[in-house]
Amino acid sequence: MGDEEDGKKPRVLQMVRADGTDKNCFTFVLHNEDHTLGNSLRYMIMKNPEVEFCGYSITHPSERKINLRIQTKAGLPAVDVFQKGLEELRGVCQHVLSKFEASVEEYNAQKDVTMEEV
Repeated sequence: MGDEEDGKKPRVLQMVRADGTDKNCFTFVLHNEDHTLGNSLRYMIMKNPEVEFCGYSITHPSERKINLRIQTKAGLPAVDVFQKGLEELRGVCQHVLSKFEASVEEYNAQKDVTMEEV
């Protein structure tokens, strides 16, 4: 029985730590996500010089979940890197959205001026 069927909220994120590893190495399972978030988040996380490895895989094409693995240099928790990557990606998305909306407004204003001249 799935989470949705028994009235619980479906899981969005799971954290998996392999036996014998410390807080520097985690696999984050993101449900209902695909390459769009996986590759973007991997890119943002890999920009951090304290990250030794970050990669993701999709378990099966028919499943909408990704496994994102992060391994950091000693002393930096992978959870912190994951959170920072999400925050930075959100900032980039907000910037793109604001530029897009400004361009749409500018286009509509030019279109209105052109229509008035006709």
